[in-house]
Amino acid sequence: MREYLLTLCITAAVTYLLTGPVRKFAIVAGAMPEIRARDVHREPTPRLGGIAMFFGLCAGLLVADHLTNLNEVFTKSNEPRALLSGAALIWLIGVLDDKFEIDALIKLGGQMIAAGVMVMQGLTILWLPIPKVGTVALTQWQGTLLTVALVVITINAVNFVDGLDGLASGMVCIAAAAFFMYSYRIWYSYGIESAAPATLFAAVLMGMCLGFLPHNMHPARIFMGDSGSMLIGLVLAAGAISITGQVDPDSLFGGSERQAVHQMVPVYIPLLLPLTIIAIPAADLVLAIVRRTWRGQSPFAADRGHLHHRLLEIGHSHSRAVLIMYFWSALIAFGALAYSVNSASMWIVLGIVILSAIGLVLLLLPRFTPRTPRWAEAFVPPRYRRRRAASAALAQTAVEASEEEPCDAEERTPVVAGVAGVNGATALSARKTGTSR
Repeated sequence: MREYLLTLCITAAVTYLLTGPVRKFAIVAGAMPEIRARDVHREPTPRLGGIAMFFGLCAGLLVADHLTNLNEVFTKSNEPRALLSGAALIWLIGVLDDKFEIDALIKLGGQMIAAGVMVMQGLTILWLPIPKVGTVALTQWQGTLLTVALVVITINAVNFVDGLDGLASGMVCIAAAAFFMYSYRIWYSYGIESAAPATLFAAVLMGMCLGFLPHNMHPARIFMGDSGSMLIGLVLAAGAISITGQVDPDSLFGGSERQAVHQMVPVYIPLLLPLTIIAIPAADLVLAIVRRTWRGQSPFAADRGHLHHRLLEIGHSHSRAVLIMYFWSALIAFGALAYSVNSASMWIVLGIVILSAIGLVLLLLPRFTPRTPRWAEAFVPPRYRRRRAASAALAQTAVEASEEEPCDAEERTPVVAGVAGVNGATALSARKTGTSR
């Protein structure tokens, strides 16, 4: 565990320290597109944050290669090299897209090639645990097609959700944390060495996201761009492929093969598809494809119908919308993790139901701002503190001003809650149509 944590910290430190210079480079290189109609930020912001994340990935793998225990991952498996080669290719495509806005079909082809490069080096799905059937061995072509499909789906799911400051990096970090706990349990508790690469990938992925988040939280100073979103999507998919298709379920739980598969269903099947670890991005991806196809548009045509856009439109502020997406991602990911550990516990199911109800309440109360107790006000942002006297004085001043000055309906324009008006605590001005991030 110490070596995994060291790898995580080195990855996060390198990513964090490089993001500042990368931001300056992006400004000089002109990777600051104009604000598009569907964007929610108000000022042009540099992209290319994926450059720092990629070098953080390289640093993490390099450090892990020189550690005593983690070095065995590189000597006994070719998966880290497969990941690095595929990540380098997808990163180069993302950098070109951040600077020159390449065609969506070209990016799709690059994603498939990157997945094929990883398959050629051994990072592929060899078998699947199927309920009531057992472990099904896949042919080479079946494994290749399934691996490529999983990589492409995961990359685009993460890319689709990258629409608010800190959203994609935070959600992937949550997913990576749950994935790390699951894969580490398999590697440490059951002594399955084939789960070690996936555990390493999850640790490095957490470091990449944690190192980039301080620069990307609202208001963001830099965006990761496609060079970052496609990169972290590929790393997440690589970990899922490694542990889903190469760890024999019968070696984990003993007993009959069907019983072993049944116990692994809560996490294995969702990781394969993937619907629990990145359930929110996957749902957003499916809804976007259906919505655009129904309108007669290309599935790759950008719009303002994503889930985070809807949260802004119903009145949530930027920060609140991001936190709500974090909440649902953590609930699904860690709920699946807890259920995989003890699927017979009714307390786990009850806890998930209660937290889901809390999440629904948060969705329906966009104007509600929680207040902390007075003794804890020094530890929270000012907007969560009790300001009775100041608020009363401000309200009284506003009332007096409104009584003294007549209201001219023609000169005053009402503010409408929505993306083009005020969303909670965030005021967004009208957008002009143009090229975007």
